[in-house]
Amino acid sequence: MNKKTTPWNPPVADSMSSAVEASMYNSIQAILRQAASSCNKGMLRWTLHKKVETHPSNSVSLVRVLVKELEKVERLDYKMHVIPLLHTLNYVIIQSSHIPCNLFQRVYECFKRLLTLPEPYCTITLRYMRSIKMEQITPGALYQRRVIAEQSLRNKHFPQQERVFVFADPAVFSGSLWQAVRADLVLAGPQSDTLARWVLLHTLQAGLGKACHGPILTQALEDLGEDVEKYFQEVVLAVEQSIENGEAGRDQHKTRLQHIYSDILTSANQDPKARGSLSNTPLPSPEIHFHLWTNEEELWNELVNFTLNISTSERNSMYQEEEEEDVSKRVSLLSVDSGIEKDLSDMEEREQRNPLTRSRSPCFRGRMKPEDKMALVQENIKGPTCSTPLPKEEGNLTARIVMMGDDRVLGRLAKVYHSIRKREAKHLILTKRVNLQIYYIPVTDEPIVNSPESTSQVGDRLSLASFLGRVDPWYESNINSLGAMIPKLARTQSRHSRSSEPNHFLVDVLSYYLRCGLQPVHFTLYSVKISVSGQTGSPVNEVFVSHLDAEFPEFKTLRENLKQERSSLRRTRKTLGTCGAVVSMNYTKVSLSKQEVVQGMSVMTCGVVISAISPNETEGLDSLTVHFDSTNPRCCTEIRTQNIKIRILEDKTFTVCLDKDCRRKYTHVQSIEISPCLDPGYCLQTSSKFSVGEEREAGLSKYMCKILPLPINTFTGINH
Repeated sequence: MNKKTTPWNPPVADSMSSAVEASMYNSIQAILRQAASSCNKGMLRWTLHKKVETHPSNSVSLVRVLVKELEKVERLDYKMHVIPLLHTLNYVIIQSSHIPCNLFQRVYECFKRLLTLPEPYCTITLRYMRSIKMEQITPGALYQRRVIAEQSLRNKHFPQQERVFVFADPAVFSGSLWQAVRADLVLAGPQSDTLARWVLLHTLQAGLGKACHGPILTQALEDLGEDVEKYFQEVVLAVEQSIENGEAGRDQHKTRLQHIYSDILTSANQDPKARGSLSNTPLPSPEIHFHLWTNEEELWNELVNFTLNISTSERNSMYQEEEEEDVSKRVSLLSVDSGIEKDLSDMEEREQRNPLTRSRSPCFRGRMKPEDKMALVQENIKGPTCSTPLPKEEGNLTARIVMMGDDRVLGRLAKVYHSIRKREAKHLILTKRVNLQIYYIPVTDEPIVNSPESTSQVGDRLSLASFLGRVDPWYESNINSLGAMIPKLARTQSRHSRSSEPNHFLVDVLSYYLRCGLQPVHFTLYSVKISVSGQTGSPVNEVFVSHLDAEFPEFKTLRENLKQERSSLRRTRKTLGTCGAVVSMNYTKVSLSKQEVVQGMSVMTCGVVISAISPNETEGLDSLTVHFDSTNPRCCTEIRTQNIKIRILEDKTFTVCLDKDCRRKYTHVQSIEISPCLDPGYCLQTSSKFSVGEEREAGLSKYMCKILPLPINTFTGINH
């Protein structure tokens, strides 16, 4: 009689779990299926994570399915599935309320075996492996740190803070498109007390598992009101100390969480021993600052303001702590002997010795000059001369810069990025405090025509996005698919009333990209010296990242006709005598042996196209393809080089357009000289005069990277 228990309850639970796993398996297979379009893959991925967010109990089933698929990849060598599975698994673990220890160990062991894969798989695996280990020892740490950093929740124990800046190119974003995208991205986020409750709920559920009753805890946190701040600080401290102690402090951490859980329920008049189901804790999107990028200096100003505001906030916090400590001393003193003049004079003397107890950070309103802002940043970083410097770790701030547009917006970014590096080479201020991460969401407001017969330049303006999509299929599925989708979302929103709820798809995809896209692709920047006719002094120094077009006004019509009718032999013979202007060029030929061979020649051309983006991702990003257009097939020349100088020999000039942007066009040009852009820090290091004690440091310049790259974050990156 006692050998069999009630047979129906466990099988029902098992069948429900199997049904959920089967559903998750089908979703994963749909994402991995090669036949699925990139747009559909991105939408399927978003739908899958939404299921976990809505039904947190599904997360364990999804983790099991993902681990099984990774183990299958390991056996069958399906490397193309590694990146999607790794990113999906890591994101689910951040979302999950609780994952059993044995499942965590299985994930960790699987990751250890994946470390034998080549780049970039092993690099991404190692990064996530460290995160998984931390989450295994301290459950809920990934979610807690992520929310605190993204939402800038004030605490004394985890100083990391992040800020997201989205810059949209006005050349692509019309008024209606800009308003629609801004409405989708700049959402009214939860208040800080709500975020603190979410962190408490998630961390306690992740750490205690079945020993926690999610619904009762949720209600208890609501009832606490402002008192929730005290428990939030306790949980943050407990998690950070657990991370520091490592595996040895796991039991102590769980006991500490149990005490906090019991105290919260007791304070809210709830049963401190309540056990039950888990509640949903959403992963809030980061706060996004959206800008229509009309002024290039706006990016620099935002970075300075970010550093300045945080530094001022930290300083005010320190002042407040000093004042609270001083007030407590004053109260203690007065309570002992409040009427003795000597005691009061001693207090005044201590105040004079410690000006921090009364000083305040300077207030500033209105516009400030850039040099004044930088002086204020330096003051906030170093601290006033009358006091000790602020106790501060470098690199606690992360600025995530998201560019939205086509190749033109990245061309403008390249120019600004070079300017920032040039400023930082002289005054290393922001670099010491701010970790700069750059992201790119390609957007076009015109239909993309894939027909090979089409002469539209819309596809050409997305050459950088196309390259990123070729080297990173997961970027193609999740980010490149937004290029044509964003204008459609805007048109859909314009047809609905303004009172309708905002579409969360765009902000969810952007959040996923910001959190998982941490592998950079480095685009080489090229400097170009432009000599303009009639201009005295030095040539104009510019920077481009993807494209330079040189056009001769006299042959503009001829060149346009040439693009349309290249195959007409009859036309070629007719125009043989007027096939372009004569230019001379000197260039360094790119060879397989990497040896530099300087060559010179003269050609007759009606236009020059210089591209830094190779149509073949295997050729890399370290050389230029230079094509000379001509109506004469014998004059059509294409070379590969890193350095080139082009000068017109006749009494003519030409027009130069950078990165296909008419806003960066130069007329009456006589010559251009192009070379890889040197890092301003390297230039300053090699050109400075060092004293005897600094000779060893100067020698380190030979180990520095000479060329300045523009790093764009993707999910896979490129191994250099």
